[in-house]
Amino acid sequence: MTKLLIIGDTSLIATQAENMLLDDSDVEMTLFLRHPEKPDDKFKNLKVIVGDATNYDDVYAALDGQDIVYASLAGDVQEEAKTIVKAMDDAGKKRLIWTSSLGIYNEIPGEFGRWNQQVLGGYCHRYRLAADVVEKSDLDYTIIRPTWLTNLDEVDYETAHRNDPFRGTEVSRKSVAAYVISLVKDPDKDVRDSVGVDKPGTEGDRPRKSVMLANGGYEPNVKEDIKVRFK
Repeated sequence: MTKLLIIGDTSLIATQAENMLLDDSDVEMTLFLRHPEKPDDKFKNLKVIVGDATNYDDVYAALDGQDIVYASLAGDVQEEAKTIVKAMDDAGKKRLIWTSSLGIYNEIPGEFGRWNQQVLGGYCHRYRLAADVVEKSDLDYTIIRPTWLTNLDEVDYETAHRNDPFRGTEVSRKSVAAYVISLVKDPDKDVRDSVGVDKPGTEGDRPRKSVMLANGGYEPNVKEDIKVRFK
């Protein structure tokens, strides 16, 4: 049985992964939460650890007995990355699945790439700093870079490796969760790689307007900071 520690359980992608793994007898999940009241009733039989992903002692203690760490975080992601990497090193744990963002390497070609940097420039920079911490570690990591996210009830995705250009403009959270689960099931897959995830056939200059609005963004008329939630 694989023992999986999920840090950032309240992210919508992590919640999708938990739903898909709930009846899987081959995976034992432990949820690492900042707020103990967060889990839904359906997760009440899972082990829950209350802690802060920037607190070394909390993370180190949570790693006991775990095989794989899956982190899907927001906030001070660079500090969270530093804490998790150090704790995993000290605990002798190797396999890390880390959710990041599209655009952190300026890897999106064409007008979509230009627009994405205009909208998400500061956001991408924060996640790039965190990704640098992970990539400089000696962990067996996979960094996941999903494109703009939807809540469609579908699993339909393609992947692009670290030096490949990004293609699609959207992907469902359920699809990203399915990719996460594929890594849990096959821990040797895409090790020490940074993998873009998008839905085939969604190439274009922009995500659909409904997708932008659902993530808190919009078509900018002027250059300004736009808050976009990629939970």
